[in-house]
Amino acid sequence: MANAAEQVTLYVNAVIHTMDPATHVAEAVAVSGNRILAVGSNSDLRGRHAQARRVDLGGRLLLPGFNDAHVHFISGGFSLFAPDLRNTATPREFAEGIAAYARKLPANAWILGGEWDHEKWPGTPLPTRDLVDKSTTGHPMLVSRFDGHMALANSQALQLAGIDRNTPDPAGGLIVRDAKGEPTGVLKDSAQDLVTRIIPPRTAEEKRAATLAATHHAASLGVTSVSDMSADDDVPLYQTLAREGLLKTRIYGARPITSWEKLAAQTKEVSPANQIVRIGAIKGFSDGSLGSSTAYFFDPYADQPDNRGLLFDQMFPDGIMLDRVRACDKAGLQVMIHAIGDAANRIILDIYERVAAENGPRDRRFRIEHAQHLHADDIARFGRQQVIASMQPYHAADDGCWCERRIGAARCAGAYAFRSLLKAGAILAFGSDWLVAPLDPIPAIKAAVTRQTLDGKHPDGWVPEECITVGQAVRACTMGSAYAEFAENEKGSISPGKLADFVVLDKNIFKMDSQSIDSAKVILTVMNGRKVFEKSGVIS
Repeated sequence: MANAAEQVTLYVNAVIHTMDPATHVAEAVAVSGNRILAVGSNSDLRGRHAQARRVDLGGRLLLPGFNDAHVHFISGGFSLFAPDLRNTATPREFAEGIAAYARKLPANAWILGGEWDHEKWPGTPLPTRDLVDKSTTGHPMLVSRFDGHMALANSQALQLAGIDRNTPDPAGGLIVRDAKGEPTGVLKDSAQDLVTRIIPPRTAEEKRAATLAATHHAASLGVTSVSDMSADDDVPLYQTLAREGLLKTRIYGARPITSWEKLAAQTKEVSPANQIVRIGAIKGFSDGSLGSSTAYFFDPYADQPDNRGLLFDQMFPDGIMLDRVRACDKAGLQVMIHAIGDAANRIILDIYERVAAENGPRDRRFRIEHAQHLHADDIARFGRQQVIASMQPYHAADDGCWCERRIGAARCAGAYAFRSLLKAGAILAFGSDWLVAPLDPIPAIKAAVTRQTLDGKHPDGWVPEECITVGQAVRACTMGSAYAEFAENEKGSISPGKLADFVVLDKNIFKMDSQSIDSAKVILTVMNGRKVFEKSGVIS
């Protein structure tokens, strides 16, 4: 029953795909406060709530709010203010973009962000500091490849960091060098830390502005919840903004596994699922990325026969990763480990299997973040071991443009194995990896359904055997990702009693040509029972 003092709002004349097996499809939803009061037909709910305020959705599609299972939230907010290098098609465009951005900055300001992708420059070597030194004079620079596993520093930044030809490669990282042994400016994985540690920390005001930008952006895309892989010490900021009513996004925060004891001291259980800001998760890394040639494989890269990738040394000596996972699990914390290469995925599955056996049965919900390239023998283990595959389908549309050059066609059969994982009984939780990929979940749904690549060269899908249905993809963006953070009883479906988080699209992606799914746009987002985004002039 609704509280008599609370106004009931009735959203009618909709096509509602509830993601709830009890109802499947409905026409109307009643909201009271921050909860869903009832779901049903137009006539039924109008009769039961005759005095309710009505919002006519004009036959449009209503879905549970999108729940992004893997983002870097504040970094994503900062990216909205950073130079946009993602779509530069040549090294020259890349350099010109940096130069244009540098001209707008005050003296001595760092140039950061960028999210460039050298795979869009076929046949071209990695960028070097020589490309940008002249145009960035007076500005130390570290611009990241979009996956975060490689960055380009200019000479000023290298000098400030003390990096020269005599600097050894750090554990788990690589300083790329030219034929003479001089650093080119490209730093891979942990080598980036040599520069990032000297970058002045962001101010509290800057972080607040970035978070507000991120939450506004998320609301405009129908994203009502995220798992923030980089929450770390930003949770108090999120909590402040939530208390002020300014946070439009539910946030489930993860801390680095290297500092798990700090989180264990704060909580021994996952926070209640109805809170807007929650903690309880630990994030670790096993390897790097495919684009940076640092993902860890059983066999060498096809285009680099002496390279199998990088296993993150700081995580594995003397069984440290096993010890940390075991301790986190004993403390009741959820464990999420980044694994991209097939060998890295097996290592983490082995660790999870051993820890579960040692610590005994419980609802632990181990996650592998990305689960990107899997050996055929390991796919069934996700279902058998109940390990959640936290995946990002937009990456398949991107990586599919060049993946075969890196690892060959045979290994690509195990890339982004959405359908095979579902058949094995695994839970799929979809996310974006924003800022690595766009936050918008609709192109990601299209990527999972069609597996068409961004270059247009796979119109029938790249590894089409792994295509899934629209319903399966939406479920992975809603119920799957809610389950992945212990919140399936509070959100993820349009069900009576659950939190009122939902999104309305201008087109029905269940009925349209799958190749056009990404033309659908968000016109209304409701989070915690309140409207947080509306496209003006669309809803009566």
